[in-house]
Amino acid sequence: MKQYIKQFIPLLLISVLAFQSCDYNEHSGNQKIRIAISKEGKSKHYSGWLERYSKNIEWFNLYPLGIDSALRLLETCDGLLLTGGEDVFPGIYGKINDTLRCGSIDRYRDSLEFALIARALEDKMPLIGICRGEQILNVSLDGTLHIDIPTDFDTTVIHRQKDWKNCFHPVHLQPNSQLYLLSGIQSGVVTSNHHQGIEIKGQGLRISALADDGLPEAIEWEEPDGKGFLMAVQWHPERMDTLDPLSAPFAKKFLTEAAVFQKEK
Repeated sequence: MKQYIKQFIPLLLISVLAFQSCDYNEHSGNQKIRIAISKEGKSKHYSGWLERYSKNIEWFNLYPLGIDSALRLLETCDGLLLTGGEDVFPGIYGKINDTLRCGSIDRYRDSLEFALIARALEDKMPLIGICRGEQILNVSLDGTLHIDIPTDFDTTVIHRQKDWKNCFHPVHLQPNSQLYLLSGIQSGVVTSNHHQGIEIKGQGLRISALADDGLPEAIEWEEPDGKGFLMAVQWHPERMDTLDPLSAPFAKKFLTEAAVFQKEK
């Protein structure tokens, strides 16, 4: 009986959180939730991920606009999503000599996303990051990255491979973290595709999930009181199953927080 209850509680938590996460439609009424996306590709994976859970959103790809125009548009939005992509320029976090060990780098994108993060944090706007989005968020708060996990980090976990559609590994959520409370599970399997990762966490952050090798897989505020909602993951929730507890609650929570932000600003 005790074992049944242990198995049932996480499922109950997921159901309750899923129900609560539907509030973003109620909060926003007929007004669409405006989501800024730092860079959206032609495949529209990230916007499509959010649209799985609400049709009451309007999203904007900020990358083509230029930094000043992107910041002006961000001021009209209710949430910021930092997406996956190129390596962050290592000179920003004191490792310029390792630049040749990186993959492709986009200095304009680094500058754009640093400006967006600073404005979002100042405005206490809900902010989430995915893969590179987690990394640049960590760097923007004075954290550092492993330049290349296979050569710099002793691990048997495969974090990236050519067949990225079939690259999965377990993650373990930290007790009492927001991510743990949100997902209702202690561990799960995620879709992964990265060769860099958090080395030293940024100021004010806590690690909320770890891979089997101890590599940080998610971050959030250590002390969230008085700050805007912030959460970022190293994996790709937009490529995971619609109902996965490490994908769906993350998107729904972001939309709920964006709706609240819209109502209160």
